[in-house]
Parts: sequence; C-alpha cells; structure tokens
Amino acid sequence: MSHGPASPLTARPAGPLTGEAHVPGDKSISHRSLILGAMAVGETRVTGLLEGQDVLDTGKAMQAFGAQVEKQGDTWIVQGVGVGGLLEPKDVIDCGNSGTGVRLLMGAAATHGFSVTYTGDASLRKRPMARVTDPLALFGARAYGRSGGRLPMTIVGAASPVPARYATPVASAQIKSAVLLAGLNAPGETVVIEREATRDHSERMLRGFGAEVDVQQTNEGHVITLVGQPELRPQTIQVPRDPSSAAFPVCAALIVPGSDVLVPNIGLNPTRAGLFQTLKDMGADLTYENLREEGGEPVADLRARFSPDMQGIEVPPDRAASMIDEYPILSVVAAHATGTTVMRGVSELRVKECDRIDAMAVGLRACGITVRDGADWWEVDGRGPGDMPGGATVAVHLDHRIAMSFLVAGMAANKGITVDDATPIATSFPIFKALMGDLGADFG
Repeated sequence: MSHGPASPLTARPAGPLTGEAHVPGDKSISHRSLILGAMAVGETRVTGLLEGQDVLDTGKAMQAFGAQVEKQGDTWIVQGVGVGGLLEPKDVIDCGNSGTGVRLLMGAAATHGFSVTYTGDASLRKRPMARVTDPLALFGARAYGRSGGRLPMTIVGAASPVPARYATPVASAQIKSAVLLAGLNAPGETVVIEREATRDHSERMLRGFGAEVDVQQTNEGHVITLVGQPELRPQTIQVPRDPSSAAFPVCAALIVPGSDVLVPNIGLNPTRAGLFQTLKDMGADLTYENLREEGGEPVADLRARFSPDMQGIEVPPDRAASMIDEYPILSVVAAHATGTTVMRGVSELRVKECDRIDAMAVGLRACGITVRDGADWWEVDGRGPGDMPGGATVAVHLDHRIAMSFLVAGMAANKGITVDDATPIATSFPIFKALMGDLGADFG
C-alpha cells in the first residue's frame, strides 16, 4: 500500500458523546479468518470482516497464493486450496502497514517449497522481522532481507519441512501464530512455548477449522502443541467487533464530560480485554451488558460513561500482553486521572508501527502533560478531569493508534489537538472519523 499525501486533522473540545458506536470487526480475527479459510478445503464464509486496508491487503495476498477471495453482499467468500496447496505468487506481496499480516503470511507460506518476497509501507519496512524468520528457519525456511532483518525480504520456503519446537523470547501472538501456521504443513507435532500467554485467537480458530491443538500450562510455561498436516474444514465465521477499536470511543466517553456511549458486540477474549480491566481498576464507569458467546469467543455490549473520579494506578506488568495495543489510548485517559499511572514491561511498544512510547511521550508533553519513560516503562502524571492544556500539533509517525489516541485527547483538552496525518487510521478503523462524529466529536 503506498502512502499518499499527509492529511492533518484537528479534534476540538467536544460536548457530551452519546449514542451507539458500531466499531469494525476484530482485526486479529479478520486476518486469521482469511488465511485459514484459504488453507481449508472448500468455501469459508465470513461476515463482520474488518474492511480496513491491513485486512484487505491480507485478502489480496491470499489471492496471490491461489485462493479465491471475494465479497458478496455483506459476506466475504474464501475458496480455499487446502493445507500444502498454496501456490507461488507471481509478484511481490505488499502488506502495506500490517505487521500482523506480513508475519502471519510468512508463517503460512514458509513450509511450502517456493520463494516469496514481502514488502510494505515505510513504517512496516522499519519493523523487525527476525523475530519471525528465526523460528521459521527451524522448519527449514531461509530468509534474505535488509540489514536488521527488515523488509523487503525474500523467504525461501522449506520443500521438505520438519516440525519445530520453539520458546518465544518475547510475548507475541504474531510470533506464536506464525510458527503454528508454518506447522500446519509440517509433519508431526509443532510446539510453541510462551512464558506468558498471549492472545489465543489462532488456537481457537485452528480448532474451529478442525486442527488438533493442545494447550497446557507446565513448568516450561504456556505450551501449545499442533498436529501438522490436518485437512482443515471450511467454516462460517461471524467476526466479533474489535476491542482495540472499541477502546477509542470507550476512552473518549470516560474523559468527555456528560458522555454515555454504548459499544455493542465487542469481543471480550480474556487475552485481549486487559484495557477494560485496567480502566475499571482506575475507577471508570464501564459496564458489560448482554454477556454471551459467539463463534467460541466471549462477547458483550460495553457501556462507558464520563468518569471524573478515576485514579492513577500501576498497571500489572503481566497484563501487558492482553492490552499491548491499548497503552497509547490508556495514556490519554491517565492524563485525565488524578495521580500517576505507571506502565511497565512494555518494551514491545518500541517496535510497533513506530516507537509508541516515544511518540506518545513527546505528544503528551507538547499538550502539557508530564511523562517519564525508559526502555520498557513509562509514567503519566494525571492532571485530573478537564485539565489537559492541549493546543499542540502532534507527529503520528504513520501509526494509526497514535493518530486516534491524540484525536481522542483533543476532544477533552482545553484547546484542540491536531495530528499531522490522519490517513494511517484507514489501516484499522476506516470509519473512525464518521463514527466519532456521529457520537458528537468535533473534527476539522
């Protein structure tokens, strides 16, 4: 995906935010539904798919690997080619801005006997890929990229793959999922060992498609075992709405006076819901309504109301894996709480679409907030409700979550906040501006 001209956007102080926020489908589940649908035999039907650029790029990639992917009405139809049936793409695979997309695709194709070259936008080309290519080498795949293990990168797949056993060095669902997807086309058992559990969408969906996946907690850690070379069965998938996208209207409602927002049908997978628990720990008026299960995933409607009595807390470091993408917007809420919020064990934030700790720290300081940070931690001194000066123009570094976080900040600041480029938001939340505007946000 090429990145066009920058498009600045300003969020001005807003009146109460009210109504229902129908956020897009879960990005993690959307990526995986297209990839596993393409590796099943027959027709997989997906509704509620996130139609952001990241997921659309994954769909184009699966077409390049030989699957048929098309939209019919509100449903995406994937005609799969079966495990081991992927074909060599005729061209470079461009994953745009998506770290999830490129790493999962690398895994899925690594145990096929052909070469694939991957690239992405300027942000993605800066991100480390060795964390995925190192374990893929255990299957017999070889990777050739730029210095530092960066894109563009060619992976020569293993013609005669062997199963792998791999202990992940960092908590990363992308690494785990890449290894499990590679293991699908390897004989025998592929094993991933995590020191702490990460989001488990891959394990849940692999089981749903008919793979044999065992999960155990042992002295080694969280151990996931996949039996290779299954015949995956096509599925009908209803994608729950994305909790990471829900974070933005939820957090905006908590800090804008008088707000009352309902966000229906949000996935509450326990490996993803760390932000909501953290907000409750801070004293947020956040409730779950209509708790239920859909497609093996827990789902509920979330109601968020203005919460002027929130207190800064120390976020438990072991919660980081369940909310790693939500720390930027949490830091905005922390600025409106009373006292200091401490976030530790978050070094992963420094290798996302950008260095998210640095980007948020610089931007919040420009808006009048005191922030301290180190290699794997940061602290935000809250000024209490309604006391963020604002008035700054903030650099988002091609990062959609940085852009949305500062636009939410602008809704509750004393003066509007401008992001230097709002176009990256389309990668994950293409309807963000319209949805927030419908609730009462003032963008311009």
